[in-house]
Amino acid sequence: MAIPLRYSRPLLLAGSVALCVGTAFAGDVHRAIVSRTSPAYPELARRMHVGGKVILLVSIKADGTVSGTKVESGHALLAPAAQDAVTHWRFAPNPEASESEIEVNFNIDGQ
Repeated sequence: MAIPLRYSRPLLLAGSVALCVGTAFAGDVHRAIVSRTSPAYPELARRMHVGGKVILLVSIKADGTVSGTKVESGHALLAPAAQDAVTHWRFAPNPEASESEIEVNFNIDGQ
């Protein structure tokens, strides 16, 4: 059965949007973590029983050091501790700088 023309246009647009999204992340390079520092669990978050994950967009220099972090999502009480810990991480060297998405988990029991 043929699809009427009025329905085929949205399908074509949806296909091109998916293609654009796929190529937008093609430059994301996954680099091995050489050393990592565990985040300090914020005392206020511990007292309030706040846990969860913080997702950071991390900018990594060619030599493997972290040049910056940006909070993508996560609780405001946990985000600064996650950022502070990840700035001390070291990644495998690479010919050029890159960005990577990092997830830092905070368990309510403090582990």
